[in-house]
Amino acid sequence: MGAADFRVGGRIFATLASEKQGYGNLMLTAEQQAAFVEELPEVFVPIAGGWGRMGMTHIRLAAANEDVLRGALQAAWKLRVEKNARSGKKTGSTLRHKQAATTRKSKRR
Repeated sequence: MGAADFRVGGRIFATLASEKQGYGNLMLTAEQQAAFVEELPEVFVPIAGGWGRMGMTHIRLAAANEDVLRGALQAAWKLRVEKNARSGKKTGSTLRHKQAATTRKSKRR
């Protein structure tokens, strides 16, 4: 859709669709969103409307330090991995390992 996104197993867990407004977007549960917003309301904001009620959350990029951003991305990534596992979808990590091995082999030649 024209914006950078972050995926595992082909499924999005975070995007930069609102980057021009200064936000990244995280796909969290409503409970995770509430905890993040309660702890750091200056950094995390529910996305307006139904998306926000489902846990979709803005992260103010300028206000988030590296540790906060890393933790939020890890939470969204872990949630997506768990959802993929429940649905039987592969995480894609096997593919990355195969690609890395292929790259190493081709460099040796």
